[in-house]
Amino acid sequence: MNVSTLKNSKLHMIGNAHLDPVWLWRWQEGFQETKATFRSALDRMNESDDFLFTSSSAAIYEWVELNDPGMFAEIKARIAEGRWHLVGGWWIQPDCNIPSGESFVRQGLYGQRYFKEKFGVTAKVGYNVDSFGHHGMLPQILKKSGMDYYVFMRPSPQEKGLPGRVFWWESDDGSRVLTFRIMFEYCTWWEDLEQHVARCATELKEPVSELMCFYGVGNHGGGPTKKNIESIRKLNEREDMPELEFSTPNLFFEDMDKPSAVYPVIHDELQMHAVGCYSAHAGIKQWNRKAENLLVMAEKFSVLANWMTDQPYPADLDRAWKNVLFNQFHDILAGTSIEPAYEDARNEYGEAIAIAERGLNYAIQSLAWNIGIEQVEGMKPIVVFNPNTWTTKVNVELELASFDKSYALLDETGRSIPYQLVQSLATTLGRCRISFWAELPSLGYAVFKLTPNAVATVDKKLTSPLKSNDYAMENGYFRIEFDPETGFITSLYDKAAQFEYMKAPARPVVIDDHSDTWSHDVTRYANEVGAFKAVSVRRVEHGPVKTVIRVTSQYGSSKLIQDYIMYPDQDQIDVQVTVDWREQFKMLKLAFPVHLSNTRYTYEIPYGHIERPHHGEEVPGQAWVDMSGLIPGTGKVYGLSILNDSKYSYSIHNNEICLTVLRSPVYAQHAPAVPDPEGLYSFMDQGLHRFKYALYPHQGTWEMAETVHRATELNQPPVILLETFHEGSLPQSESLLQIDKANIVVGAVKKAEDNADMIIRCYETAKIRTEAVIRLPRWNRTITVSFEPCEIKTIRVPQDIRQPFVETNLLEWQE
Repeated sequence: MNVSTLKNSKLHMIGNAHLDPVWLWRWQEGFQETKATFRSALDRMNESDDFLFTSSSAAIYEWVELNDPGMFAEIKARIAEGRWHLVGGWWIQPDCNIPSGESFVRQGLYGQRYFKEKFGVTAKVGYNVDSFGHHGMLPQILKKSGMDYYVFMRPSPQEKGLPGRVFWWESDDGSRVLTFRIMFEYCTWWEDLEQHVARCATELKEPVSELMCFYGVGNHGGGPTKKNIESIRKLNEREDMPELEFSTPNLFFEDMDKPSAVYPVIHDELQMHAVGCYSAHAGIKQWNRKAENLLVMAEKFSVLANWMTDQPYPADLDRAWKNVLFNQFHDILAGTSIEPAYEDARNEYGEAIAIAERGLNYAIQSLAWNIGIEQVEGMKPIVVFNPNTWTTKVNVELELASFDKSYALLDETGRSIPYQLVQSLATTLGRCRISFWAELPSLGYAVFKLTPNAVATVDKKLTSPLKSNDYAMENGYFRIEFDPETGFITSLYDKAAQFEYMKAPARPVVIDDHSDTWSHDVTRYANEVGAFKAVSVRRVEHGPVKTVIRVTSQYGSSKLIQDYIMYPDQDQIDVQVTVDWREQFKMLKLAFPVHLSNTRYTYEIPYGHIERPHHGEEVPGQAWVDMSGLIPGTGKVYGLSILNDSKYSYSIHNNEICLTVLRSPVYAQHAPAVPDPEGLYSFMDQGLHRFKYALYPHQGTWEMAETVHRATELNQPPVILLETFHEGSLPQSESLLQIDKANIVVGAVKKAEDNADMIIRCYETAKIRTEAVIRLPRWNRTITVSFEPCEIKTIRVPQDIRQPFVETNLLEWQE
């Protein structure tokens, strides 16, 4: 745009203070800086009648409300006046890859409701200016949380090319938000803004004649200065500058969102930036996954117990969620903060987990106490609760006082269930641990009974033999073999298809990684420097329920133990992993080379999935990744899903799926700073780690194999309670919620925010337009719901059975 027409264009000058509540400092320092920053913004408003300020994140407003009510009142008045604009609508600006789909919903639920309650307004603009990438389901979540617009900065143009600064961003269900990518920076470090404004002006290109230019000291807060404001006024008088207007994202989008305006449509995720953040600090990732799943499970059974037994719904679940949401901040959950910040995060996640476990326990105790269980001398009743909304068959283990091996394990119909004694968690006399398979009704429970001297009906289908030795094991589905020298998987053979999955040994790989904490300017980790090699390979358990081969390996000073678990009638191999990691500037991956052709590669993302090319680059994912394709020479469709309970980083190249387990950078190292070879530093993830993953070979595609169900079962396992006999009005087995379509998965069942209604949130998982029937059998209630591909639906179920089901938005209100 030439100088003569420059004045016909406009830069909306966005006064803001990017405030990382935690990063190179702990939250206590972020707390103080929030107050100082807000005080500064209020002072600038007192000095300049035309100055406008933009800010996000309900969490930091709550800090001010509880610590400086006077300042909070001033902010409230400025918001009412229209000069202080709220954006974001979320509890915090989180990492936008790692949180679960339900966590993103809760960011909006708690953020927007806080803004509405305290200030009488909600945010219309989604706002994550510093997050390290943005998953592809965000447009739908934003739209259904009351936000029609979105502002981001990363990835930058060199990381992802886009057709313009302003575009429609579309998710798989068709939801769109008008989106703006920030030019150059979200903050400024100098008083005179001439250089910053001039470079932003170079982006003004017809037909777009308006853009946003962000200014104000940031990261550690600060905001616009007096000289910033003076500089804008002086620059606005110059003919070689566009019109400069004190503005906000709200005002910018009001100008841009016109019926006549035409913008390109981007139907894709906005990635990749700082790929090391998908795996940095394994602890924070594991705490997050555990807390998210426990809270979802606690809510499910708490609302059911509230309706069925009048057990009070826990009042502190919102506190637990807010702890989780705050620690999903992009510099905490991404693993890029200083080491003491993770002590704080551990404590807050611990509080959230304790609240969830307490609420869950009260709910299942209340439900189990109301089950009618007959008195039989010496009988030990076991109540197993299924948190998932489909009928499932899962392995169950629990500790018991020792008992005579003549006991039979019976279900509520008297059918005998095989069980196996396995190693107790207690190394003492008088304790034992049993393992068995439980068939469980959809979101419900079943009672099993360890009964002495029982005459039982044996179901021979449940006693299929397992074959194993120290180096191989097989059931009716597969045979898996291990190299006794290396411990690598040399064969995973599908017996029905007569197909060998492994095109080369599956192995744990050690990779050199001298990148900084973020892995700036890194896209892939390819410098393999070694592999763990076996110290021992041996069978450690064998019986009618499972067989286990333990592979113990070493690399340098580190030890890796993998317990491979096979079950008689299950087409899934579970792996329990223990790692004692002592490496520095290295990475551990588990590599699985798969022998398929015409492959496609699919990753779970929050409340959705995405296909990506197999370019070997590090990419984010959630609880599962899948490679599906053709068996060479046959044309049959097969695949391999890898499930996990705490990892988020993957790579695929030449049909080799890699799950990234650990990285060991220095805490909060940011290039170009380089650690001194003689310096003393803390390295991440040193010491003991435990997690689970599973190999799920399947016929057909992952959609047909219901991979989403398997991954959810791994992350939300059954809840087990050892009971006693007592009278009760509840039956010994009951399903409480059912859905008739496997591709419709329930993400949350909870009490409504405003009353005792039940909220049911579902999402479509296979990109299929679907009509599904949701049933609550105990209350004889049914609703038919239509889903677009990948659509999230929220259903309100009134406790008054005379009132109908109602579809609502993610905020649980109708605009």
